[in-house]
Amino acid sequence: MRSRRAVLPDGERPAAVFVRDGRIAAVEPYDAPGPDGVDLGEVALLPGLVDTHVHVNEPGRTEWEGFATATRAAAAGGVTTIVDMPLNSLPPTVSVDALALKRAAATGQCHVDTGFWGGAVPGNAADLPALYEAGVFGFKAFLVDSGVPEFPPLSPPELAEALAAVDALFVIHAEDPAAIAPATTSPHYADFVASRPPLAETGAVGTVVAAAAATGRRLHVLHLSAAEALPSIVDAPTVTAETCPHYLALTAEEVPDGATEFKCCPPIRGAANRDALWQGLASGAIDCVVSDHSPCAPELKRADTGDFAAAWGGIASLQLGLPVVWTQAAARGFTLADVVRWMAARPAEIVGLSGKGRIAVGYDADLVAFEPDAAFVVDAGRLRHRHAVTPYHGRALLGKVRTTWLRGTVVDGVKPRGRLLSRGAA
Repeated sequence: MRSRRAVLPDGERPAAVFVRDGRIAAVEPYDAPGPDGVDLGEVALLPGLVDTHVHVNEPGRTEWEGFATATRAAAAGGVTTIVDMPLNSLPPTVSVDALALKRAAATGQCHVDTGFWGGAVPGNAADLPALYEAGVFGFKAFLVDSGVPEFPPLSPPELAEALAAVDALFVIHAEDPAAIAPATTSPHYADFVASRPPLAETGAVGTVVAAAAATGRRLHVLHLSAAEALPSIVDAPTVTAETCPHYLALTAEEVPDGATEFKCCPPIRGAANRDALWQGLASGAIDCVVSDHSPCAPELKRADTGDFAAAWGGIASLQLGLPVVWTQAAARGFTLADVVRWMAARPAEIVGLSGKGRIAVGYDADLVAFEPDAAFVVDAGRLRHRHAVTPYHGRALLGKVRTTWLRGTVVDGVKPRGRLLSRGAA
């Protein structure tokens, strides 16, 4: 595969990428002799993106999303590896038996490679070592109500118990329930944002940082929304953090009354906060950008009433993450190499996917043809997610995914070729 804009670990340059048996065998100059293959010309060649924060919801809530639809959308968006969250499926992935059910549901359905997180909930600390040995990439925990009763939050002592049970990566939904006010019935987004102030995140991130310092464990802050929490993370050597496309692209000021498709937790905040998150990415305080794809059945978004308090909190964006981030990044002077670092290389490194996220010899030939200068307008009805609900509908974006290859084979959206990944064997 030849491209004059191949994004390699040392930057963007013309290159020819030779693939053998599903892996990258060589990276040579653009005009290196070899088979005709695919010549992309000025279309960029990226490594497949690695999205480590996806709620597939199957089994149990497959009417919200499922492995077939989620992974088809992922491939259409240039994502070749996902790691599925332990909720909102039923049962949640909090035991070895539940993991077996999750893997059985995913078998034969995945269009991209798929791994799994385990869950840490009150009372299951003794189950965590066996679940880790069974192949999950680490453990998700909430410090606040998760929104589903079968996945309750951990108190700080319960978090400490879980961390003591297994030496693994813990990924934390960091909001402090003491700083969150009950959301009142309202169609006004400002009322919802006010109920979950930045203090809720800064306090909970402080809890995460303290737990990391006390135990030496690796902890990862999920979907960071409040830029005020960044200084605490920078000073914590075993704490990493992610943010999401919606926090980098959308602003509270632009959310219309009743537009519950914008609701997520923690919330989208103001434009100044958005700019500060971009500064966090530039400085390295924020490690990566992942989707937190969290769809639901459309009626749960309560578009009929526009009530932010009653609506499900989650944004469907798995297919759109790359163009959403690239649109903003390009306007701010960042490069495709920056985006690849945030959305491919760094997520893979954090979770231990040693063969993913780079165009380099020995890595899986997960590749994306991306036309960075192509503009389009989002049509929710054309997305591959199960439901056509997204806050990006009608938004003009920059950058189109032309082709996605999984281990050197085009992902056609018809024949599932994705593998189920296990920690250590990925």
